[in-house]
Amino acid sequence: GLWFNASEIYALLTMQQLLKGVQPGLLDAHIAPLQARLRELMGKSPHSAAAIERRVKLIHMGTRRVEAAHFEQIAKAVLDRKRLRIAYLNRDRQEVTEREVSPLQLVYYRENWLLDAWCHTREAIRSFSLDAIQRAATVDSPAIEVAQATMSKHFEGGYGIFAGPAKHRAKLKFTKSRAQYVALERWHPQQSSKYLRDGSYVLEVPYSNDQELLMDLLRHGTEVEVLGPPALRRKLANTLQEAAAKYLSPAV
Repeated sequence: GLWFNASEIYALLTMQQLLKGVQPGLLDAHIAPLQARLRELMGKSPHSAAAIERRVKLIHMGTRRVEAAHFEQIAKAVLDRKRLRIAYLNRDRQEVTEREVSPLQLVYYRENWLLDAWCHTREAIRSFSLDAIQRAATVDSPAIEVAQATMSKHFEGGYGIFAGPAKHRAKLKFTKSRAQYVALERWHPQQSSKYLRDGSYVLEVPYSNDQELLMDLLRHGTEVEVLGPPALRRKLANTLQEAAAKYLSPAV
């Protein structure tokens, strides 16, 4: 029989589950045979596809719902190389803006779909969460193309989904107990790291926008300390103080 290594079985199961949850409409005619082919591949192992699906589990959390019609419209424009006119909600400012964009690529990141596009309003590359696109319509104009080298430079410098040239480099110190996990993780393609004599672990990562980095640091709680830059250290300290203040009085 055919054996799969860990990465291969993860890839097959991920494809299976993504296909099960893909937005309906655009790929209906292609999904069923692809799912059948994946099950056939999995069935060539010493264990049945059903057994693999039952015994190996992928758990997804935090997926935000995208309107099926929007997904189909956007995906079709990406493939047809047509421009889109979108109404986009900025949740921080609670503001909706109308934009004309040239779609570049769809991205599935941390359980959610994003559209990377050239924004003709801002004259720059921007990333849009599909769940925040309130309206989408195809424009009968060809999408402009952005060189792959330009896209790579734009997306690979920042931390997480926040792109752009890296402006800072975070220096993070993890406790000995947390180091055994973090040392196995890849936070950024250009990260560097070292162990200290006491068993703690220092990780350095570049970033342009600190929003996602702060979210990742908060989940490590007291197991991590920001050594620099000072602005990032202060920002995390202020966030932790504000969070702690909520628990100094009884819940309302």
